[in-house]
Amino acid sequence: MSAAPTDLNAPASPGLALVIGAGGGLGAALLAQLEQDRQAAGADGRVMGISRSSELRMDYLDEASIRDAASRVAELCAASGLELRLLLVATGFLHGQAGQPERSLANLDEAYLRHVFAINTLGPALVMKHFLPLLPKRGRCVAGFVSARVGSIGDNALGGWYGYRASKAALNQLVKTAAVELTRRNKDSICVSLHPGTVETPLSQPFAKTGLKVRPASEAARQLLGVLDGLQASDSGALVDYQGLTLPF
Repeated sequence: MSAAPTDLNAPASPGLALVIGAGGGLGAALLAQLEQDRQAAGADGRVMGISRSSELRMDYLDEASIRDAASRVAELCAASGLELRLLLVATGFLHGQAGQPERSLANLDEAYLRHVFAINTLGPALVMKHFLPLLPKRGRCVAGFVSARVGSIGDNALGGWYGYRASKAALNQLVKTAAVELTRRNKDSICVSLHPGTVETPLSQPFAKTGLKVRPASEAARQLLGVLDGLQASDSGALVDYQGLTLPF
């Protein structure tokens, strides 16, 4: 796979590009880049963002809000003739008031584990339940879920970060399983997990001093969208990084 310029004109019909988690650093950057690309290309269609604070509100801790948001998007598509051709889920939790990533087994905390799984795994799973059926049954369509390399079981050589690693590993399994189902429904569909690298956002800020290469959210967004444009249906179900490399599960 190789990165290519963003090309949202690939579908035969005008498309809707939807970013869930548009209130976060990476999600906002993805939304802005998609809008910029659409305008530069003079493309038809629409770009839309959803977050906990947007007009169309969604809260992972409230499935009704996810279901209602999906219904609103379905109504928009029906009224405008648009098809949901690109779905990006750019949400995640690593640290905050609910807790910090664990350095050892002794640091495991039930409340933190519940929260990190709610945001990193259960919320995206409910998004799959309510939004993936909105993807068209014919033609290329893409669903990308922001995951993390540390969610790779095969790539885990350092240990630690039990909850975050496990919640992202679970997300990767959900994406793989959903990809299988989507392919049965639409052979041209693509559903992947995405590793954006270390992005300059509040999520990664406390850990940026560890020697990791930190990139601005705008750069990460351009790279991820380029990678998505280069994906084929045969890539569906994979964990792909911002350079277009397939990572082990």
